[in-house]
Amino acid sequence: MCGRDWSSDVCSSDLTMKISDNHVVTINYTLKDNDDNILDKSDDGSFCYLHGASNIIPGLEGALAGKSSGDEISVSIAPEEGYGIRDEARIQDVPRNAFPPDQAIEPGMQFHAEGPEGQAVMVTIATVGDDTVTVDGNHPLAGVTLNFDVIIADVREASAEELEHGHVHGPHGHHHD
Repeated sequence: MCGRDWSSDVCSSDLTMKISDNHVVTINYTLKDNDDNILDKSDDGSFCYLHGASNIIPGLEGALAGKSSGDEISVSIAPEEGYGIRDEARIQDVPRNAFPPDQAIEPGMQFHAEGPEGQAVMVTIATVGDDTVTVDGNHPLAGVTLNFDVIIADVREASAEELEHGHVHGPHGHHHD
């Protein structure tokens, strides 16, 4: 099918789409920390991202560049190329009365708060005291080395609408509210 005298290697490399900017990539992955604890997993073909649009952490995006459907990689991503280094300045005590009085507050709970420039920030409750609550504005995986086992399930060109919006749309389109 590829031609008269071409080897299958030439045909497959000519027909295999490589991951590069403006391509939609579907991956199956397992994410572990350095103690081999599974932190996250997606193995049902539902995780898609737009390569080159900063939809995933930089270290993983860089490791996937140039790969093709069917490729498998294992990669270790340093915190600087993942969710960053932990910043102790992002941990602060806030008055307990900053939270609704009838709401139970427990360590590990996450809330949206307002950052210094008015931007939305996700904070995690670290400790709860009688008068104060310690919140942590670091990403929960900040400071963690991330170990990915990835299978590239599919690579395709992004649609004009996906490129315009900067993210992948599902099989039946995408509607913004």
